[in-house]
This record gives sequence, structure tokens and C-alpha cells, in this order.
Amino acid sequence: MDWRWTDSLGLALMGHGVPGRAIEWARAAERNGVGSVWIMEDYFGPGAYALAAATAAVTERSVIGIGVVTPYTRHPALLAMETATLAAMAPRRVVLGLGSSNRRWIEQQMGIGFKTPLRGVRESVDIVRRLLNGECVTYAGDVFTVSDVRLEAPPSDRVPILLGVKGPRALTLAADIADGVHCSILSSPAHVRRVRASTAGAGADFTVIAYVPVAVSDDGAQARAWMRPLVARYLGLLHGQSILEDASLHPARTQPFRDAFVAGRTAAADLVTQDMLDAVTIAGTPAECRAALARWAEAGVDAVVAVVPEAADLTGQLERIGRELSPAWKQLRCR
Repeated sequence: MDWRWTDSLGLALMGHGVPGRAIEWARAAERNGVGSVWIMEDYFGPGAYALAAATAAVTERSVIGIGVVTPYTRHPALLAMETATLAAMAPRRVVLGLGSSNRRWIEQQMGIGFKTPLRGVRESVDIVRRLLNGECVTYAGDVFTVSDVRLEAPPSDRVPILLGVKGPRALTLAADIADGVHCSILSSPAHVRRVRASTAGAGADFTVIAYVPVAVSDDGAQARAWMRPLVARYLGLLHGQSILEDASLHPARTQPFRDAFVAGRTAAADLVTQDMLDAVTIAGTPAECRAALARWAEAGVDAVVAVVPEAADLTGQLERIGRELSPAWKQLRCR
């Protein structure tokens, strides 16, 4: 894996009617020098591997990131099969993100047992990595089992595995078994610093990336207006989680967003303040966005993966990201 893709911003393919426009946007991302294209899989939206294959087929240089999928809905053997197939389509360009997802989606809505999530992630990484390495695997874990399984066509190059995790025990696990951490949307520089502190025992190549809402405009107020509905939605969705506590967005502040999210209202976007945007997004004029990128770089993130709000024109944002933000990011990375 050529990790120089972290010298430019990445793009998260989400929202915006992705299935019908993934090919167009993947091409635009590569044309504008975006180093990686990431496919987010939230249940019950578009499937990650179909979008990743389409993206791989129309790009030549961009790293294709799966970020993240769970072994509870795709058995680790199936994850290895899918990932090996993708790696054959895009040699040396695939990164796999794994996480446990959440109990509501997995157990309550799909009726799949959600036993010991951290143990399940550990076992799945072990099985997937060994299968991708070409081994014949027999494994009897607490959560997952395989017997005499070998991939017919394992990838010729190593596929890095990042864990989409947040909590202290999970971050310690990532330092032990993974190549890095994939931080959730509404991460913050403060959260990245906690991730770095919790994984300090990992190797020098341990990589930390983050989904970060990004919007750039000559009119900074307009960029921030584009951003507010997206931030309001995720503040409601992630209410009470440690990732928001890291950014000093305590439950008392995010409760109104949770109430609006549960009720299906959108008016909570009006409650998103400037300090909230500063904490968890990169939004404003090009100069303001470059200053924000510097804060993320100082915190220790290796790659910012841009989540562009639906209110903004994604093609136009890709042009501006490539022209005005990626060069600044590369300079920050090369200090």
C-alpha cells in the first residue's frame, strides 16, 4: 500500500443519491487530486462493496476505502472474499475498515446476535487477515467459526485493516491488531488526540483517518449554512457518545438535537452554533478551511476524508478541495 494517499484529502461517498452518481463523482475526485474515495455503509442504505467496485473500475490511482463494514452482517470469510475481489480489481489501492456497528441495527432490526462486540471484531480481524494472506484457516472463536477455509484467489499485496472504533478498550484493541483507526463523522481534533494517546503503543505506521464534514466557499457564511443540517442530524444520532464529549459537546447541549432526530424534525439545524461547527467541521472560506486543517494536522490525524453536505454542489466542492485545500494539507503533512 502506498500511504502517500494521505498527503491529499479524501472523499466520503454518501448522500447525494450516491448509487446513480458514484462513477461520476469518483472520476471527479481523482481528476481533482483527491487521494482516496471512501464508501460508508450505514444500514439500510447503499451497499459498500457494489459502490467500491464501481469506483475501482473507473479510477486508476485513488485508494478505495471501505469504511466501515461489520462482520455481524457479512461473515469474516465473506468479508475476505469481497475484499480480495476488490483488491484484484484495484491492486495496492484497497483499505478495509471494520467495526462492530451497533446493537439497534444488528440485533433489534435484523435479529442477528450481537454477542461481545469487541471480541467479535478481534476474531474477525484475525480470520480476515489470515485468509487475505492466503492461509488455510480453521478457527473456533467465541463469536465466529471457520473450518478448513482458503481463498481461491487471495490478493497479491497486503490489505491494511483499520478499525472504526471510539471507546478506550476498543482503541487499545486497535493498537494491538490493526493498521490504524477510522474515526467517525463528528470527530474533532480533541478526539484525534485521545485516539493517539490511546494507541501510543502501536507502530510508527499506525494510521488515523477521520470523516470530517467539509464545505468551502468564498462566502464563509454560506459554507456554514450548508453544513448546519448535516451537523444537526449527526448530533442527534450520536447524542451522549464519548466522541461528542471529546469535543465538549455534552449531552445537555445535544439533547435538543436528539429530540428533533427522534421526532423527525429538521428545525434543529437552527440550533447549530459557530463553536459547534468549529469543533467538528471544516467550513468557511478557503483561508478559514486551511486554518482548520492545520488544527487537525496538529492533533495527529493522517488523512481528512471530506463529507460534503448535500446542500453543496459536490462537483464544485471537489474542484475547490483539490485546488485550495489539498495542496495546503500536503504542505502540513510534509512539515
